[in-house]
Amino acid sequence: MKLHRPSAFTLIELLVVISIIGILAALSLPAITGALARGQMTQTLSNSKQLHLATTQMALDATTTGDTNLGWPGDIGGTFGAWATNLVGGNYLTANDLAKLLSAPGVVVSAPAAGAAPLKSALLVYAVTENSEGNTVFLSTANFTNSATGGAPPIASSKPYGNKGFVIFHRAGDGAILQPRQTGSSYTNIIGAFTNVVTGQPTP
Repeated sequence: MKLHRPSAFTLIELLVVISIIGILAALSLPAITGALARGQMTQTLSNSKQLHLATTQMALDATTTGDTNLGWPGDIGGTFGAWATNLVGGNYLTANDLAKLLSAPGVVVSAPAAGAAPLKSALLVYAVTENSEGNTVFLSTANFTNSATGGAPPIASSKPYGNKGFVIFHRAGDGAILQPRQTGSSYTNIIGAFTNVVTGQPTP
């Protein structure tokens, strides 16, 4: 009785299969990359919420104690350094926690030394005050280009997230992940005023 051995794949058949897999992978890569960036921006939005909660607590303590070293960024000198230093100095966040919250892909922040501000940040901090309206922007990712008339679309090389989108967070405690096309002249209609940008903001 003659046994039939299963026939093996030919080299051409293997190359065809590999080519098909390569094409499918190439087609799915943009979707995978977009989903990854979206997930990372969601984490940054969560980090912004934690920074907002810590700043709100600091502002509440300023109201109850009258300590002028505490408060919203615009109430304590309007600088990134004063805000970051007082968050750590007032024990609202540890230096390591602040560094983690200010980090994002492509912008890794080191814990600042005692009495110092981080040397860079994935987030821009705006000089909101106790009297700022709720829709005033408190934080945005550093790839958002701010101006008095609206944001310019972020460029691919800007960090974090390049031109994939950006995160904003309001004084009232709500935030959003926006697409690059949501900038321009209509930007202020989406997120409210964002004037009085903190001066001396470290950049990635």
